[in-house]
Amino acid sequence: MPKTAERTASPLLRPRPIWLLGPALVAGVAYLDPGNVAANMTAGARYGYLLLWVVVVGNLMAWLIQYLSAKLGIVTGKSLPEVLGERFGSRAGRIAYWLQAEAVAMATDVAEVIGGAVALWLLFDIPLVAGGAITGAISMALLWLQTRRGPRVFEIVITAMLVVIAVGFTAGLFVGPPGAEAFGGLVPRFEGPDTVLLAASILGATVMPHAIYAHSSLTRDRFRSGDGEPLAVPRLLRATRWDVSIALAIAGTVNVAIIVLAAANLAGVEGTDSLEGAHAAIGAALGVGVATMFAIGLLASGLASTAVGAYAGSEIMQGLVHVRVPVTTRRLVTLVPALAILALGVDPTLALVLSQVVLSFGIPFALVPLVWLTARRTVMGEHANRWWTTALGALFAAALVTLNVLLLVLTFTGA
Repeated sequence: MPKTAERTASPLLRPRPIWLLGPALVAGVAYLDPGNVAANMTAGARYGYLLLWVVVVGNLMAWLIQYLSAKLGIVTGKSLPEVLGERFGSRAGRIAYWLQAEAVAMATDVAEVIGGAVALWLLFDIPLVAGGAITGAISMALLWLQTRRGPRVFEIVITAMLVVIAVGFTAGLFVGPPGAEAFGGLVPRFEGPDTVLLAASILGATVMPHAIYAHSSLTRDRFRSGDGEPLAVPRLLRATRWDVSIALAIAGTVNVAIIVLAAANLAGVEGTDSLEGAHAAIGAALGVGVATMFAIGLLASGLASTAVGAYAGSEIMQGLVHVRVPVTTRRLVTLVPALAILALGVDPTLALVLSQVVLSFGIPFALVPLVWLTARRTVMGEHANRWWTTALGALFAAALVTLNVLLLVLTFTGA
């Protein structure tokens, strides 16, 4: 049995339960990034409440996946990239795996920086390139907090931004509330191949590879005393279940609210498949105030999610190729592709779609090893998954991988 599964902290280390919450709230920002906002807004505007159930199913899948990631970090005291790095027999294998994970992290970063740039343009008419640079600079400040002030301060700031995101994206419901027909969207069904494709897009973008990598790192860093000794594992796992439940309840509620808002107020409106088009349509339907709140939520979404994405990328590099680059330096390097895309005049919505395609490639490489590792007693000791947890995780992994493959095929064939 691994030593990490047996270690416990001093009996004096008994923080209040609420103090153990936080890592999942940071990782949960990935479920409210600009790509998710765009997909959910499109689903509601085009098909009303039809695909509401897809968001609910995706959230249930995400709960188990994020819990397994957090559990791995707690029990082993290592991140998923670190555990994977130890299992590669050659440096070439580690580098190859790192390259695909790095591509996924950078694609995520592109989407989130673009989302922040679009929000700054909507709010202050700042040019997209300058907005991207400002987004990057603010994310560097957030990462500086994480490295200099510790994970708890970082969690508090990101959680505060999560509150802003939630308020910004749900404010419109108080002006244009949905009707009782919204409950009909909880019944699983499709209406033609286009709805199947959009459902695959929503589900495929629900579980982000970088959120899986990051969550194991966040719990590893957070749940330690000053001498590096972790707190009691069973207690942490109980707290983590609450943490993940709260985080995904918030994320799920906001994503549902976005679809409901679009379905109730933007049905049939042209141009809502882009962030700027959705903003304009919200302003026309619900007023400038609600549109401004939406843009503020989008800005907070871009800023918070790009900081978490940069943190995840740093952990991926450290765990797989054992290279530690300061996160602020890394932030500067990974900002270049996003700024280049904006400077070249690439349509922001197209860039968001293409980033989701790259993310689809990374899902199997993060999800399948996670389920496999957390099921092994040689890794997890007495905290290895029960058979039904592994079976459910394998089912979710197979479903998400299949949907992402479908999304890739349909995207590249133009179907």
